Amino acid sequence: MESLTQPLRNRDAATLARGMAEKPRVKAPKQRTSSSADRSSRRPAIVAAVALAGLVAGAVVVFALVGLGGGGGANEDEVRTTLEAAGCTLQVADALPGEHSVADPAGTSDEWNTDPPTTGPHYPIAAIFGIYDEQLEQARVIHNLEHGGVFIQYGPDLPEATVNELKAFYERHKTGTIVAPYEKLGDEFALGAWVAEAESGNGYLAKCKTFDEGAASAFLDAFLFRGPERFDPADLRPGH
Repeated sequence: MESLTQPLRNRDAATLARGMAEKPRVKAPKQRTSSSADRSSRRPAIVAAVALAGLVAGAVVVFALVGLGGGGGANEDEVRTTLEAAGCTLQVADALPGEHSVADPAGTSDEWNTDPPTTGPHYPIAAIFGIYDEQLEQARVIHNLEHGGVFIQYGPDLPEATVNELKAFYERHKTGTIVAPYEKLGDEFALGAWVAEAESGNGYLAKCKTFDEGAASAFLDAFLFRGPERFDPADLRPGH
């Protein structure tokens, strides 16, 4: 899926040049000579300042990477406990290779190891993120999960009130989320995600009969934006 993030505009060179010309020139202060004792006394403070700056920069980088990678708000055991307390189940399956080998978007793969599928062979073009009234082609949806998205799919026998709760939940969690019916789920709904860490990964599939805000939020907090292809969350907004 191609990123639709707009490039930053360059500053107007002419405006910048005028600003530099109008800005008053400031004479550089004369350098004060100092003794070797003075320099020695200042050296520990300088070293400490440099070390502190390095720590701050490192923290910023880590924070940015976590923000881009997403998820990680809870571990698998915590999510399972929360889901089971809400009457849900959690299936964890080994991630399959993400090959673009399904030539027809309506096609399937014998390799899929969850239903709905969460990892594995899929169609080269993902579905557009958003909310749907008609069933989606699963070979497309897997591609959304590969990019770090999460699906919410529900069966035709799920009570309308529960479907409305899912739609309301989507309105609060639009980025990276795709919602659609899925006939084979019957009276259940499912949350699906593809999580990859280093060379390993898993497909996560939760199934529930009733909606619980805390359980659904725990799933998204832990697994959203953690697919094998880490896209900027801005690229997973509705309409993308």
